[in-house]
Amino acid sequence: MPEFVPVFLVVTAVIAWFNARYLRLPATIGVMAAALMLSAATLLLDHAGLGRPRQYAAELFGVIDFSDVLMEGMLSLLLFAGALQVDLRQLARYRWQVGLLAVLGTLAAALLVGFGLHCLLPLAGLPLPLPFCLVFGALIAPTDPISVTGLLRKVGAPATLETVVSGESLFNDGVGIVVFTVMAAIAVEHQVPGVADTSLLLLREAGGGILYGAILGALTYFMLKSIDSYQEEVLITVAAVLGGYSLAHVLGVSGPLAMVAAGILIGNRGRREAMSDHTREQLDGFWELLDAMLNAVLFVLIGFEALVLPFSGTLFAAGLLAAAVTLLARLLSAGLPVAVLGRRSGLPQGAWQVLTWGGLRGGISVALALSLPAGTERDALVTMTYVVVVLSVLVQGLSVERLVRRVVPCTS
Repeated sequence: MPEFVPVFLVVTAVIAWFNARYLRLPATIGVMAAALMLSAATLLLDHAGLGRPRQYAAELFGVIDFSDVLMEGMLSLLLFAGALQVDLRQLARYRWQVGLLAVLGTLAAALLVGFGLHCLLPLAGLPLPLPFCLVFGALIAPTDPISVTGLLRKVGAPATLETVVSGESLFNDGVGIVVFTVMAAIAVEHQVPGVADTSLLLLREAGGGILYGAILGALTYFMLKSIDSYQEEVLITVAAVLGGYSLAHVLGVSGPLAMVAAGILIGNRGRREAMSDHTREQLDGFWELLDAMLNAVLFVLIGFEALVLPFSGTLFAAGLLAAAVTLLARLLSAGLPVAVLGRRSGLPQGAWQVLTWGGLRGGISVALALSLPAGTERDALVTMTYVVVVLSVLVQGLSVERLVRRVVPCTS
């Protein structure tokens, strides 16, 4: 594994350069598209019998445990970096919209996808037990804004829409992981937790994670306020994220929600009261750069994951069906309520369309699928997840800008 890291970083850098120089797509989308093209070329050469490129590539990239890399390493940094940019005053103003979408919307989407696929997958020749369909619903429900929030800022969309999109995405990761944990226990361990046990788990994971994150953020804030040296202050934030995320696992609370809570506190009160202008500039630059680099690595990994996934015509058809069901569930769980409420939702005209089409899926869904124990159901869920994520990023991600420009009134 250690000897693989420099090779992979070189590959990622070359792909990022190729995208910036030739493809000129949004960074995360472009690097994944380029990695997919390389994966496709490798598979074609292998199919043509020209050497054994797939075997070599699979040996090279197969040494990475995608689930561990994301869930135990990158996710904490990505969530904290995203939370730093959230305006707490705007978030508090739209707390009900964000809360309902992140909690009830995620739960509704998970159930709609699970029950929908249980009914429809036999049409694709791949019937799955209901518990595993619900596991898929839980892992595919969280959204990843990728470039959507940056795009909203770029085209001058109202800040309210950007706040709701980014806030929902940050919180529904933690909610989705908690729901996934419950559903996976039912499917894999054949244990149906009682209502009291489930409620206690949700309270401990979600409520405990947010409370722990607030405490962690407060301790970090006091440390930052006591000194004025940007090198040490940046180091403190990195230590708070990595150490705090590890401690969350020990305490049995949600690490993702803790990182969101801590990031929002540091990004607002910490940046406003505990940092000099120079420190604020350096800290923002560091986390923005780290976020961009980690996203590039993450989406290159997703692109190359195609080399080690089980594929067949049946699995691909099931993946296409899952993509359609996931998009419909997103419309029913997020888009439709906002459309029905109209102006009472507090969101601008066209918000329901952006929330629906801009609800992209990302690496966290792939990582959760890969964390399941080996078996035929896992192989099916991993491949279906991969198809949904790739279609979501490439199709929705590349067309959402056109949609935003057409349906959302811009402020500039």
